[in-house]
Amino acid sequence: MFSGKVDGTDRPSAAGQRLGAPESFGVSTLEPGLRAPAQPPGRQVSIRVQMLDDTQEVFQISQRSPGKVLFDLVCVHLNLAEGDYFGLEYQDHYINLITPLLSSIISPSHTLFYFCLYLFALQIKHDLACGRLICNDTSAALMVSHIIQSEIGDFDETQSWQHLLHNKYLPDQDAIRDKITECHRKHVGQTPAVSDYQLLEIARRLEMYGVRLHPAKDREGTKLSLAVAHTGVLVFQGYTKINAFNWSKVRKLSFKRKRFLIKLRADPTNAHHDTLEFAMASRDCCKIFWKICVEYHAFFRLFEEPKPKPKPILFTRGSSFRFSGRTQKQIIDYVKDSELKKVPFESPGSEDSPLGSPHVVVNGNGSVNGQGMGSTGILGTGHSPEGRHLSPLTSPLLTDAGCVRNDDEEEARRKFPTDKAYFIAKELLTTERTYLKDLQVITESFQGVAGKDEAFPDFVKNLISASYDPVYKFHQGFLREVEQRLAQWSGRSNAHIKGDYQRIGDILLKNIQGLRQLTIHLQKHSECLVELERACSRKAEALCRDFEQQRVCYLPFNIFLLRPLHRLLHYKLILERLCKHYPPTHDDFRDCRAALADISEMVLQLQGTMMKMENFQKLLELKKDLTGIDNLAFPGREFIRLGCLSKLSGKGLQQRMFFLFSDCLVYTSRGMTPSNQFKVHGQLPLYGMTIRESEEEWGVPHSFTLFGQRQSVVVAASCASEMERWVEDIRMAIDLAEQSSSPSTDLLSTSLSDNSKSLESEEELCGSRSSLERQGHRGNTTVHVCWHRNTSVSMVDFSVAVENQLSGNLLRKFKNSNGWQKLWVVFTNFSLFFYKSHQDDYPLASLPLLGYSVTVPSESENIHKDYVFKLHFKSHVYYFRSESEYTFERWMEVIRSATCSASRSLPSTRKDLY
Repeated sequence: MFSGKVDGTDRPSAAGQRLGAPESFGVSTLEPGLRAPAQPPGRQVSIRVQMLDDTQEVFQISQRSPGKVLFDLVCVHLNLAEGDYFGLEYQDHYINLITPLLSSIISPSHTLFYFCLYLFALQIKHDLACGRLICNDTSAALMVSHIIQSEIGDFDETQSWQHLLHNKYLPDQDAIRDKITECHRKHVGQTPAVSDYQLLEIARRLEMYGVRLHPAKDREGTKLSLAVAHTGVLVFQGYTKINAFNWSKVRKLSFKRKRFLIKLRADPTNAHHDTLEFAMASRDCCKIFWKICVEYHAFFRLFEEPKPKPKPILFTRGSSFRFSGRTQKQIIDYVKDSELKKVPFESPGSEDSPLGSPHVVVNGNGSVNGQGMGSTGILGTGHSPEGRHLSPLTSPLLTDAGCVRNDDEEEARRKFPTDKAYFIAKELLTTERTYLKDLQVITESFQGVAGKDEAFPDFVKNLISASYDPVYKFHQGFLREVEQRLAQWSGRSNAHIKGDYQRIGDILLKNIQGLRQLTIHLQKHSECLVELERACSRKAEALCRDFEQQRVCYLPFNIFLLRPLHRLLHYKLILERLCKHYPPTHDDFRDCRAALADISEMVLQLQGTMMKMENFQKLLELKKDLTGIDNLAFPGREFIRLGCLSKLSGKGLQQRMFFLFSDCLVYTSRGMTPSNQFKVHGQLPLYGMTIRESEEEWGVPHSFTLFGQRQSVVVAASCASEMERWVEDIRMAIDLAEQSSSPSTDLLSTSLSDNSKSLESEEELCGSRSSLERQGHRGNTTVHVCWHRNTSVSMVDFSVAVENQLSGNLLRKFKNSNGWQKLWVVFTNFSLFFYKSHQDDYPLASLPLLGYSVTVPSESENIHKDYVFKLHFKSHVYYFRSESEYTFERWMEVIRSATCSASRSLPSTRKDLY
């Protein structure tokens, strides 16, 4: 963005300098020779404008010229087409583009205007040096280390210290000099392009990046600061954000003298007053901030430039100020519809970059293609320094206000190949990216934590490393090949080698044959799961529990350990779809059929191990959700179903959580501890049990009675289909229990009457473990979701979920919003996980889908877009757009597997395991 003073702030000029979401902006250039704007007659004066590289340019303008003339001259000088994102500033004030420029400047010859362009490394460097980019010492040291790496190269103790002595990058640089050098040591081999990219990646994630604070006080006189961003109005206390008022929640902004007023929309759940009042330093300060808010709101929220307010005939009431200029939506449409000449941007200072010439071309669609960035490189190159495609120019937030109000996003506009095989291959690519990230959780994140813990057994460390590192390394190469082929297939690659790239079978065949060589490692993965459980039962339980609380571990850790076995199923399903799609005469059919035969053989070879390990993993996961149970993962015990039923007692119907195993039925209630574990109330052995529907007997809908050898209970399901599932599964489990050689042993740790005493003695033996367990246990597991949604899940559903996993970009819209938001979405374990991009290490939010319904929008919902599906649960409604008919059908298919219970008949292989 182009603003006045180099300060990293968020105030817009009337030209549209709007911060808060700097990573969402693109820059396009016009062909040289753009004509300078016409100026009104009058005496000419010289105005100096300082650029980011500290050079000064002098522009001649008329005394009567409005501020827009100077601004346009600067845009012409820089060949900027999208000037709406930029502005000029002097003395911390933005210029008004409408009024005569010199009317507010006392001495134009002594006034220096400043120019800044966000998403450039020089801007961040200047902001740090001026102390305007607020961050902690760690972030500051890391950013400075990348700047130094870009300027002088690899760390050399003498040279680096001398450089820091003679260059000022931070106001308090001396205090963290050791931190800077320590970070610089780690960048060996990093090119200037990579350094600039990393610098910008860090900066754009800082909470205070792009924020200009305006001093204010609340009603009680507490000193605060106000700021405005693309999402709405922000409130800070010091440098801590204490509140945010989303544009969608704000009904009106106004000011009276030096009081700034925010009028909110009516909301019964809102604890704030309908109108919030802040006192600012003066009326001028208040009005300036109000104008900034008006421009931000109009630029980001409106589709078109607001019409000017008509002049009153008799007298004026209120301010006539309106936003002038194009909105963000209009800019995107303009760039898309006009064929702007692509002018190469060559960055100085990068001639030695091994990545090649820093030849960056900015495209009309806002993306950038190039081989590298120099010291002033743009964040948003078409390729990351690692060579992977990314689009960091979009940074969607998981809120309504974060939506980019753009109905023609790049993914929706791009012309993909029409062949269905392309989209099947693209599914291979997107899911492979997620799979590699899941492997990283084991090979990098977990091993990094376990390697520092002396209590963690070396045998288990070595076993995990030896079993997973070769698999991870293999799939890194596999992913690179798939990425390159898809880029060639879609026509986005600049490869000059001729050949037919519209196929994927040859790559799959080659790599599946390579994967067969890793079968010995895949067979070890079940051993890793068992040995890790043994280790956790002794010394390393706290480490595993704490690791599961990290955001990178978005699923129970044991699920990650089984991912390589699950991935074999995914390859098999993808190849089956390809073989079904291709005619036998197609060039790719033979390779796909051969690859399918190989992967089918591997799946058959490992299927028994896979099913046993899935059951073992599920028992271990349930063990964390239940309290008062001894040895849940008993040899030969199979998990069948869990979910909510109402149990009839003297107090009436009470909600209980039931767990059905192959030898017993356990019912529990949700505990009141911070961990929200479920406390066992009773156990019903299945040996000798009978079941009878009893709706007429008790007058309770969907009820049935379980008659056991010790006791009988009356339970009721939430609906007829839930009752049918439970009754069928319980009857099947009873049959299996009758076929076993002997009745099951008692599942509970002691008798029910001594349950509390047993728990107390356990806490005395390992009190620290119990207290940590209560504090750290996740509250969003499948068990808790079933409890809140009053539904159930079977082991068959879990097995189906293993096969139905999907990843990819989707556009999301809320029920009452207009804009579509681009997200990277991963579907697994009955949930959608949302990321900014596929390169993120952890999700920003998740949506469990149990209990939801998936449909297509009706005509009355006015969703006039193709390939849109709707998720609905009570009052919660979300819309998602996919890029093609194939991806639409795939998302609908996998989501239905989570929202609709699978077939209740167990596969014969699983019955054999019972």
